[in-house]
Amino acid sequence: MMASSSERGTSRRALISRPGAISKESSFGSLPATRWILLFAGAKLIFHLLLLSGYGIFRDELYYLDCTDHLAWGYVDQPPLSIFILWMVTSLFGESLGVIRSLAAIAGAGTIAVTGWTTARLGGGRGAQILAMTAVLVAPSYLGMNHVYSMNSWSLLIWATAMAIFVHTLDGGRRWWPALGVVLGLGLLNKIDVLWLGAGIGVGLMLAGRHHLRSRGPWIASGIALLLFAPHVAWQIRHHWPTLEFIRNASAEKMRTVAPLDYLVDQVLTMHPLSLPMWVAGLVFLLVLPTSRRVRAAGWIYPSVLAILLINSTSRTGYLVGTYPLLFAAGAVGLSRAFARRPRLGVALGSAWVAVLLISGAALAPLALPVLHVESYREYAAFLGEQPSTEENKEVGSLPQSFADMHGWEELASAVQEVVDALGPEDRRDALVFVGNYGEAGALRRFGRNLPPVLSGHNSHWMWGPQILEQTNATGEVTVVLGGSRQGLEQRFGRVELAGRSSCRYCMPYENDVPIWVAREPFEPIRVIWPGVKHYD
Repeated sequence: MMASSSERGTSRRALISRPGAISKESSFGSLPATRWILLFAGAKLIFHLLLLSGYGIFRDELYYLDCTDHLAWGYVDQPPLSIFILWMVTSLFGESLGVIRSLAAIAGAGTIAVTGWTTARLGGGRGAQILAMTAVLVAPSYLGMNHVYSMNSWSLLIWATAMAIFVHTLDGGRRWWPALGVVLGLGLLNKIDVLWLGAGIGVGLMLAGRHHLRSRGPWIASGIALLLFAPHVAWQIRHHWPTLEFIRNASAEKMRTVAPLDYLVDQVLTMHPLSLPMWVAGLVFLLVLPTSRRVRAAGWIYPSVLAILLINSTSRTGYLVGTYPLLFAAGAVGLSRAFARRPRLGVALGSAWVAVLLISGAALAPLALPVLHVESYREYAAFLGEQPSTEENKEVGSLPQSFADMHGWEELASAVQEVVDALGPEDRRDALVFVGNYGEAGALRRFGRNLPPVLSGHNSHWMWGPQILEQTNATGEVTVVLGGSRQGLEQRFGRVELAGRSSCRYCMPYENDVPIWVAREPFEPIRVIWPGVKHYD
């Protein structure tokens, strides 16, 4: 849409008769394009760096830090790459929240840069790049994912990079097939949702790029990806496919069922409603227009992944968001070409659209990021008609789960610490602490002081339990238990007493007013009952 001076100076033949090819003026290596890409990527980075502390550390960040103490080729709920990156960085710079979250911010800035490059590779000039990068910058889903450290931040960058390389290979860059394989392989080591991306690429090649399948490139890329992923597959086999068990349990018990129409509406909302025309235009550009025939295979990624996710009615909204950088890039290019004959109107409309996206994006940002004080956020969300929500089968309180899970961890650790400190020396020597989930375990690791060994049956913590027991002298004769009921504990222990409670104001309801028990005289050793405490979800 936003036709720049460089676009106006480019011949109609250069822009349209060679679909997918980019003019010299709009290439990534040109000074204007590079300047704007660096500007937007830098703005994204700085914005997130200014909000590093937020409301506090997030539940999953606590778990990721725990995982860095147990480096392996896999975990119950994720492959190892994001954990290894976090381990490397925290080993050098410490585990402060600023260090942890700066990684997510860097990944977000990289996603912006790759979007700008993809736009240029599709033939978009400076104006199209600005429009596409603005859409990525203001997307509420991306704002949230690039604030908290997780595999999701890297997943966004990996998907955007893989799709950019795929577009390049389709448009003559045959030597880049191995690079695509490397990115896909690393992506699989970060999050297995790259299997969906690979499926989308495969569908695209079969429907619109069969001549590529007759060359060695796609098969080399597939081989490299599978080779890189092989160590994690071997880990899964050795541990009896725990991730499959985790997925089955989460789909059946944890995740809410979402109707297809509701899922699509959620996509529009999480990617910013005013960006809808751009990514729809991107689909049209890639799948319909004859000028993009050479890169048409890339257009099938979105519908293919969407179909996979809709078949599984419990898919999270965020599972699809990795596809949008390509659609934003293609949409911006398509709209720019639509105004090629009326460049001044294109510039005016494009500039207005960018301005409206930035203003409305700033207005919606507090719903995705901890920008406001909690009470101010609640008032602001109520004003916009936004209700606290979660995609899981859990009760919510006064905050959405994405914000509630940043609250209460220090209070929890303090309450457990008080109970442990009240134990006598003999009890303390043999004591264990048992908690219900990985967030609670991570909170005690981060905020506790000289606590007894902390165990949990949740996800990878269940795998680590026997190793922790072997490395310590703890017998479980005295077990401090966070959560549960007296009746349930009395089935395993001869004596159970209520020793305290963990309370928090803004956390998830199931983390508030949690009883803390001291259980003694176990009927069976902890090692005997350990297989029965496992819960992967």
